[in-house]
Amino acid sequence: MSSKEVVRIEDRQDRWRYVCPCGHRSWEPTNHHFWCRHCAAREGVDGVFHELRDKKTGAHLARERVRLMTSIGPYDDIDEEGG
Repeated sequence: MSSKEVVRIEDRQDRWRYVCPCGHRSWEPTNHHFWCRHCAAREGVDGVFHELRDKKTGAHLARERVRLMTSIGPYDDIDEEGG
């Protein structure tokens, strides 16, 4: 199993580095995908996407390749406890 890219979702630097496919920092993790507020504000777009773009490397990171961290621990662990 390959290691996951750690993204600290409450960290300002990570928010500048990891963006939605359109380059917005206004994304949030939801139910095994991502959602972008700026994209969703466009007519006819729901804002759902499945890969973050790393502005530093240009890589596209699928949701399952990302380890999301919050101030209280891993986001995915919190998500799994609820489901």
